[in-house]
Amino acid sequence: MPPTEPAFLPVQKTARHVKIGLALGGGAARGFAHIGVIKALESQGIFPDIIVGTSAGSVVGAMYAAGNSGFALQKMALDMDEATISDWSLPLFAKSSGMLKGDALQAYVNRMVGGLSIEKLKKPFGAVATDLSSGQAVLFQYGNTGAAVRASSAVPAVFQPVKINGRQYVDGGLVAPVPVRFAREMGADLVIAVNISQAPEIQNGSSSIDILLQTVTIMGQSITQYELKLADVVIRPDLPGMKGSDFGGRNLAILAGERAAMAAMPELKQKIKALQER
Repeated sequence: MPPTEPAFLPVQKTARHVKIGLALGGGAARGFAHIGVIKALESQGIFPDIIVGTSAGSVVGAMYAAGNSGFALQKMALDMDEATISDWSLPLFAKSSGMLKGDALQAYVNRMVGGLSIEKLKKPFGAVATDLSSGQAVLFQYGNTGAAVRASSAVPAVFQPVKINGRQYVDGGLVAPVPVRFAREMGADLVIAVNISQAPEIQNGSSSIDILLQTVTIMGQSITQYELKLADVVIRPDLPGMKGSDFGGRNLAILAGERAAMAAMPELKQKIKALQER
C-alpha cells in the first residue's frame, strides 16, 4: 500500500487584540452621560484599553481608569453631593480669576481613584488641558490625577487656572473638546468618541455659568467637528434641554448615554471585528 501524504490541518488564525480608545468629551454636568456609555460597553463585553478625557470627560475617565466599573461609577455619581466639588472663591470677584477654586474637585477625584497617580491607574489615562500661555493642548499622563483633572476642567472664569510645574492651565475643551487625536497618539487602533456638547442655544433665564459653558462650546465647535472625523465610532447622547450646570439631571444623562451607546453597538462591533480579522 503506497504511503499516504501527511495530513496538514489548516492553521486557525487567532483574532488579534484591538486596542480600543475611549475619548470622552467635555460638557460639565452633561458628562454623567459618559457613565451610561461605559455601562453599555461593558454590558456587551467591550472594555476600552485607553481612556482620554477633556473636562467632564477627564473626571469620569480618571475614575474609570482607576478600575471602577460602569455600575460603580453610577453609584458614585448618584451619591455625589454637588457641594463636594464646589469651593467658592470669596470674596467672589475680588482679584479672583474664577468663581471656584478647584481644590475640592481635585480632592474628590484623588479620593475616588484611591490616591493613585496617573501612571499608576489600572488603564492608560490622559487628561487634556490648555496651556494658558501658549494656547496649546497638553496631555497629562503622569503626576497627580486630581490636579490633572482639575486643570482639564478649569473653565475660564468659572474655575481658577491651575498651576502645575510653574505653568498655568485651563479647560481642555478650548483646544480638544473631544480628544480623539490624543487617544490615537496613546496607541489606540480604534477610537470611540463620546460627544456631549450642547447645541449653541442660550435660553432666557440661563445663568452666568451656563453662558460661560456655552461660550466654550461655541469656541470649540469647529475643532470638535475635526476631532470627530478622526474617530471610528461617534456616540452622541441625546440630552435635550440639559444645561451644563444641571447636576439634578444626572440619572437621565446616564440613561441617555446607555441608549446612545447601544444604538451605536452594531457599527462598533462590526468595526472591531474587521480590525480583528486583518
